[in-house]
Amino acid sequence: MRKIPLVLLAVLAALLTGCSGSENGGSGPGTTATPGAGTSPAGATGDVAGPTTTGDCSARYLAQFSTREKLAQLLTVGVTGTDDALAVVRDHQVGGIFVGSWTDLSMLTDGGLAQVAAAAKVPLMVTTDEEGGRVSRLEDLIGTAPSARVTAQTMTPDEFYTATLDRARAMQDLGITVDFAPDIDVSSQPDDSVIGDRSFSDDPAVVTEYADAYIRAMHEVGLGTVLKHFPGHGSSTGDSHLGAVQVPPLSELSTRDLVPFRELIDTGSAVMVGHLDVPGLTTPGVPASISPEVMTLLREGSGYGAAPFDGVIFTDDLSGMAAITERLSIEQAVEAALVAGVDNALWISTDAVGQVLDQLEQAVAAGRLPMERVDASVLRMADYKRVPRTC
Repeated sequence: MRKIPLVLLAVLAALLTGCSGSENGGSGPGTTATPGAGTSPAGATGDVAGPTTTGDCSARYLAQFSTREKLAQLLTVGVTGTDDALAVVRDHQVGGIFVGSWTDLSMLTDGGLAQVAAAAKVPLMVTTDEEGGRVSRLEDLIGTAPSARVTAQTMTPDEFYTATLDRARAMQDLGITVDFAPDIDVSSQPDDSVIGDRSFSDDPAVVTEYADAYIRAMHEVGLGTVLKHFPGHGSSTGDSHLGAVQVPPLSELSTRDLVPFRELIDTGSAVMVGHLDVPGLTTPGVPASISPEVMTLLREGSGYGAAPFDGVIFTDDLSGMAAITERLSIEQAVEAALVAGVDNALWISTDAVGQVLDQLEQAVAAGRLPMERVDASVLRMADYKRVPRTC
């Protein structure tokens, strides 16, 4: 592990004012408690300031959790199969699990997922990466789909919408509730580069049109969607899996890479922030995923001409990408992300969940991570999962 830059320590110590989630359940994807719901996510748009002003519904929802359980609701972790998922949900009450290429998919077909969901205090978020093309975790169960680039070259948006409906229904039947897609990066990179054929096009308008079709289809079935990788990975200098990555300055991103985010920010999707260094926006050595300035840009919207965003913010994977792991341990990275303003920290194993929660409890006790921020994110996650709150 490299020596941690002083600026990262400053990020860990920052105290930032949080935005709260909507008091009204019903925004966001279905959960494992309500398979087949078929309702359309609408996004959390409440403007209340926090649990002390949201009334009895929010206060009662929050009261069922200990501080450690609240923090666990802000974690999504990759699992290897039913036993791994059951243990991390039963023992820690994490808010979400991630089905990856290493996951034994029989948990989605043999009743294992139902056992896992039954161990959760509140409905569990079951997530995956199902973009089509080379990023397809479920192709053995639901079949293959072309990459985004091939899709835009061979299908109309209406045809893509219809094809996505079929795949969304198949995913919902398996118990998936959130797909970390669509990738709305604008890119002309070669097909096999880090983004490459995962991008619909190097034309922001084409990216927006096809991504919108995808989002509408997924939401019609009741699955949640996640726009990635904010503020735009398509013109990056390299692969954030392998090391630090720089993208163009904000002024350039605003005219190209950020256009799809600007156009789709009010669709009810969550947003995933990438591990990207943005000249003139992020502090040197602090990638976007743990940058307070990036969260402010996304929340306020005015810095790139978008509407304010009060939906859920996810990190990209914090444990398997060198742009983060060369700078911070997983415990430090999760704390830095939540302090910066992220709602949900994602990583690809359950190994360090206990240590991460220990670190986060210490951060709350020391005042580095305000409890108001935690409560606001817990409520925002509940809205995204459409967890009902009774007064």
